[in-house]
Amino acid sequence: MAKVVQALSIAATALFLTGGIALADSSAAMKALDPDDDGTIDLPEAEAGAKKVWQAINTDGDNTLEADELQGMLDADGLDKADPDDDSLDEAEYMALVKEKFEAANPDDDGTIDQKELDSPAGQELLKLIYK
Repeated sequence: MAKVVQALSIAATALFLTGGIALADSSAAMKALDPDDDGTIDLPEAEAGAKKVWQAINTDGDNTLEADELQGMLDADGLDKADPDDDSLDEAEYMALVKEKFEAANPDDDGTIDQKELDSPAGQELLKLIYK
């Protein structure tokens, strides 16, 4: 029983630390977001993924994303920072946020995100915005 509790605790901690996307999913995300199969995600590939996510989560079809549509992807502070004027993101604001998160996840500034960078905390933040 103690081993089961310990295993569940470890799994919950891993899920919390990765922001809800399990690291195992990042390799599936890499495959899905890397159509040229070079083992990295460049900004146009990240933006293509972001457009798919945008379409999937804009459930009310109003061409903006509100806090309820961004749940689990961006907290209230993140939403305020990304768009301080009206508590919603239009597609251009969402794409600017994706670019910001991409740059944060690319510390070597080579213009691509490799698997190691995708598995980092900054990479996991980007992944929330570009892969579902």
